[in-house]
Amino acid sequence: MPTGRLAKWQILLTEFDIVYVTRRTMKAQALADHLAENPIDDEYKPLRTYFPDEEVNSVEAIFEDTHAWKMFFDGAVNAKGVGIGAILISPTGQHYPATARLRFFCINNTAEYEACIMGINMAIDQNVEELSIMRDLDIIIRQARGEWETRDVKLIPYKKHVEDLSKRFKSIEFRYIPRCHNELADALATLAAAVSRQCSRRSLGNSNSGKAWLL
Repeated sequence: MPTGRLAKWQILLTEFDIVYVTRRTMKAQALADHLAENPIDDEYKPLRTYFPDEEVNSVEAIFEDTHAWKMFFDGAVNAKGVGIGAILISPTGQHYPATARLRFFCINNTAEYEACIMGINMAIDQNVEELSIMRDLDIIIRQARGEWETRDVKLIPYKKHVEDLSKRFKSIEFRYIPRCHNELADALATLAAAVSRQCSRRSLGNSNSGKAWLL
Protein backbone atom coordinates (compact mmCIF):
# COMPACT_ATOMS: atom_id res chain seq x y z
CA MET A 1 0.00 0.00 0.00
CA PRO A 2 1.28 3.52 -0.78
CA THR A 3 2.11 5.67 2.19
CA GLY A 4 2.39 9.37 2.92
CA ARG A 5 1.24 11.78 0.19
CA LEU A 6 0.39 8.98 -2.27
CA ALA A 7 -2.02 7.42 0.25
CA LYS A 8 -3.70 10.81 0.73
CA TRP A 9 -4.22 11.25 -3.03
CA GLN A 10 -5.49 7.69 -3.33
CA ILE A 11 -8.21 8.40 -0.76
CA LEU A 12 -9.20 11.66 -2.49
CA LEU A 13 -9.39 9.99 -5.92
CA THR A 14 -11.78 7.29 -4.71
CA GLU A 15 -14.50 9.96 -4.58
CA PHE A 16 -14.40 10.18 -8.37
CA ASP A 17 -14.33 6.41 -9.00
CA ILE A 18 -10.66 6.61 -9.92
CA VAL A 19 -8.57 3.64 -8.81
CA TYR A 20 -4.89 4.24 -8.14
CA VAL A 21 -2.59 1.33 -9.02
CA THR A 22 1.04 1.32 -8.04
CA ARG A 23 3.28 1.03 -11.08
CA ARG A 24 5.64 -1.90 -11.02
CA THR A 25 9.18 -1.33 -12.19
CA MET A 26 10.70 -3.54 -14.85
CA LYS A 27 14.10 -1.86 -15.07
CA ALA A 28 15.96 -4.50 -13.11
CA GLN A 29 14.43 -7.39 -15.04
CA ALA A 30 15.05 -5.69 -18.39
CA LEU A 31 18.69 -5.14 -17.50
CA ALA A 32 19.09 -8.74 -16.40
CA ASP A 33 17.53 -9.99 -19.64
CA HIS A 34 19.83 -7.76 -21.71
CA LEU A 35 22.94 -9.04 -19.93
CA ALA A 36 21.80 -12.63 -20.35
CA GLU A 37 21.29 -12.18 -24.07
CA ASN A 38 24.61 -10.36 -24.57
CA PRO A 39 27.33 -12.20 -22.67
CA ILE A 40 30.75 -10.57 -22.35
CA ASP A 41 33.35 -11.95 -24.73
CA ASP A 42 37.11 -11.54 -24.97
CA GLU A 43 36.80 -8.40 -27.12
CA TYR A 44 34.83 -6.48 -24.49
CA LYS A 45 36.28 -3.12 -23.48
CA PRO A 46 34.88 -1.02 -20.62
CA LEU A 47 33.29 2.30 -21.51
CA ARG A 48 35.49 5.32 -20.89
CA THR A 49 33.51 8.17 -19.39
CA TYR A 50 36.32 10.75 -19.56
CA PHE A 51 35.95 13.28 -22.37
CA PRO A 52 38.95 15.64 -22.65
CA ASP A 53 37.03 18.24 -24.69
CA GLU A 54 33.69 18.07 -22.91
CA GLU A 55 33.75 21.85 -22.31
CA VAL A 56 33.63 22.48 -26.09
CA ASN A 57 30.09 23.39 -27.10
CA SER A 58 30.58 23.35 -30.86
CA VAL A 59 33.25 22.91 -33.50
CA GLU A 60 33.23 24.85 -36.74
CA ALA A 61 35.44 24.03 -39.70
CA ILE A 62 36.76 27.18 -41.37
CA PHE A 63 38.36 26.96 -44.78
CA GLU A 64 41.01 29.64 -45.07
CA ASP A 65 41.57 31.59 -48.25
CA THR A 66 45.32 31.67 -48.87
CA HIS A 67 45.02 34.73 -51.13
CA ALA A 68 43.05 36.94 -48.74
CA TRP A 69 44.52 39.27 -46.15
CA LYS A 70 43.24 39.12 -42.57
CA MET A 71 42.38 42.05 -40.37
CA PHE A 72 41.71 41.92 -36.63
CA PHE A 73 40.48 44.95 -34.71
CA ASP A 74 39.35 45.95 -31.24
CA GLY A 75 38.33 48.99 -29.22
CA ALA A 76 38.86 49.69 -25.52
CA VAL A 77 36.93 52.19 -23.41
CA ASN A 78 37.93 52.73 -19.79
CA ALA A 79 38.43 55.49 -17.23
CA LYS A 80 41.78 56.48 -18.76
CA GLY A 81 40.47 57.02 -22.27
CA VAL A 82 39.52 55.33 -25.51
CA GLY A 83 41.96 53.25 -27.53
CA ILE A 84 41.70 51.29 -30.76
CA GLY A 85 43.89 48.64 -32.30
CA ALA A 86 44.07 46.79 -35.61
CA ILE A 87 46.33 44.13 -37.09
CA LEU A 88 46.70 43.45 -40.79
CA ILE A 89 48.13 40.06 -41.73
CA SER A 90 49.33 39.27 -45.23
CA PRO A 91 48.85 35.87 -46.89
CA THR A 92 52.53 35.17 -46.22
CA GLY A 93 52.10 35.78 -42.48
CA GLN A 94 53.53 39.30 -42.17
CA HIS A 95 51.90 41.34 -39.37
CA TYR A 96 51.19 45.06 -39.59
CA PRO A 97 49.92 46.25 -36.17
CA ALA A 98 48.61 49.74 -35.46
CA THR A 99 47.14 51.41 -32.40
CA ALA A 100 45.76 54.86 -31.67
CA ARG A 101 44.10 56.84 -28.91
CA LEU A 102 40.90 58.74 -29.66
CA ARG A 103 40.60 62.38 -28.60
CA PHE A 104 36.98 61.96 -27.55
CA PHE A 105 35.10 59.67 -25.20
CA CYS A 106 32.50 57.38 -26.72
CA ILE A 107 30.68 54.11 -26.20
CA ASN A 108 32.34 50.79 -26.89
CA ASN A 109 30.53 50.19 -30.21
CA THR A 110 31.77 53.54 -31.54
CA ALA A 111 35.33 52.60 -30.62
CA GLU A 112 34.86 49.26 -32.39
CA TYR A 113 33.81 50.99 -35.60
CA GLU A 114 36.76 53.40 -35.30
CA ALA A 115 39.13 50.44 -35.02
CA CYS A 116 37.47 48.67 -37.93
CA ILE A 117 37.74 51.74 -40.16
CA MET A 118 41.37 52.21 -39.21
CA GLY A 119 42.14 48.61 -40.18
CA ILE A 120 40.27 48.91 -43.47
CA ASN A 121 42.20 52.08 -44.33
CA MET A 122 45.43 50.21 -43.60
CA ALA A 123 44.38 47.52 -46.07
CA ILE A 124 43.56 50.15 -48.69
CA ASP A 125 47.00 51.72 -48.24
CA GLN A 126 48.53 48.28 -48.83
CA ASN A 127 46.51 47.87 -52.05
CA VAL A 128 44.77 44.81 -50.65
CA GLU A 129 42.15 43.35 -52.98
CA GLU A 130 40.79 40.47 -50.86
CA LEU A 131 40.22 41.08 -47.16
CA SER A 132 38.76 39.00 -44.34
CA ILE A 133 37.79 41.10 -41.30
CA MET A 134 37.55 39.22 -38.01
CA ARG A 135 36.20 40.29 -34.63
CA ASP A 136 34.93 38.63 -31.45
CA LEU A 137 32.05 41.11 -31.04
CA ASP A 138 28.95 39.70 -32.69
CA ILE A 139 27.00 42.96 -32.99
CA ILE A 140 29.62 44.73 -35.13
CA ILE A 141 30.03 41.78 -37.48
CA ARG A 142 26.29 41.28 -37.94
CA GLN A 143 25.69 44.98 -38.54
CA ALA A 144 28.48 45.07 -41.10
CA ARG A 145 26.96 42.06 -42.86
CA GLY A 146 23.57 43.74 -42.88
CA GLU A 147 22.00 40.99 -40.77
CA TRP A 148 21.17 43.36 -37.89
CA GLU A 149 19.69 46.82 -38.20
CA THR A 150 21.76 49.73 -36.90
CA ARG A 151 19.35 51.77 -34.80
CA ASP A 152 21.78 53.99 -32.89
CA VAL A 153 21.91 57.30 -34.77
CA LYS A 154 25.55 57.72 -33.78
CA LEU A 155 26.52 54.42 -35.39
CA ILE A 156 24.64 54.83 -38.67
CA PRO A 157 27.34 57.11 -40.24
CA TYR A 158 30.02 54.63 -39.17
CA LYS A 159 28.19 51.71 -40.78
CA LYS A 160 27.71 53.74 -43.96
CA HIS A 161 31.43 54.62 -43.99
CA VAL A 162 32.35 50.95 -43.63
CA GLU A 163 30.07 50.09 -46.55
CA ASP A 164 31.68 52.76 -48.73
CA LEU A 165 35.19 51.55 -47.89
CA SER A 166 34.20 47.93 -48.54
CA LYS A 167 33.39 48.79 -52.16
CA ARG A 168 37.07 49.45 -52.79
CA PHE A 169 37.93 45.74 -52.43
CA LYS A 170 37.54 42.96 -54.91
CA SER A 171 36.12 40.77 -52.15
CA ILE A 172 35.57 41.41 -48.44
CA GLU A 173 33.98 39.38 -45.67
CA PHE A 174 33.20 39.91 -42.00
CA ARG A 175 33.69 36.91 -39.77
CA TYR A 176 33.02 36.30 -36.08
CA ILE A 177 35.84 34.60 -34.13
CA PRO A 178 36.31 33.53 -30.48
CA ARG A 179 37.78 36.12 -28.13
CA CYS A 180 40.95 34.08 -27.59
CA HIS A 181 41.86 34.61 -31.27
CA ASN A 182 41.70 38.40 -30.95
CA GLU A 183 44.01 38.90 -27.97
CA LEU A 184 46.67 40.90 -29.83
CA ALA A 185 44.24 43.50 -31.16
CA ASP A 186 42.65 43.72 -27.70
CA ALA A 187 46.07 44.34 -26.14
CA LEU A 188 46.83 47.10 -28.66
CA ALA A 189 43.53 48.84 -27.96
CA THR A 190 44.02 48.62 -24.19
CA LEU A 191 47.55 49.99 -24.53
CA ALA A 192 46.36 52.93 -26.60
CA ALA A 193 43.70 53.79 -24.01
CA ALA A 194 46.34 53.96 -21.29
CA VAL A 195 48.96 56.13 -23.05
CA SER A 196 49.31 59.89 -22.70
CA ARG A 197 46.75 62.14 -24.36
CA GLN A 198 49.55 63.65 -26.47
CA CYS A 199 49.53 60.50 -28.57
CA SER A 200 45.97 60.67 -29.84
CA ARG A 201 43.96 61.00 -33.00
CA ARG A 202 40.65 62.42 -34.13
CA SER A 203 37.62 60.48 -35.18
CA LEU A 204 38.15 58.19 -38.16
CA GLY A 205 34.66 59.12 -39.22
CA ASN A 206 36.15 62.54 -40.01
CA SER A 207 39.57 61.33 -41.07
CA ASN A 208 39.97 63.99 -43.74
CA SER A 209 40.44 66.67 -41.09
CA GLY A 210 42.28 64.62 -38.48
CA LYS A 211 45.70 63.02 -38.41
CA ALA A 212 46.22 59.49 -37.15
CA TRP A 213 49.05 58.98 -34.71
CA LEU A 214 49.97 55.31 -34.92
CA LEU A 215 52.17 54.03 -32.11
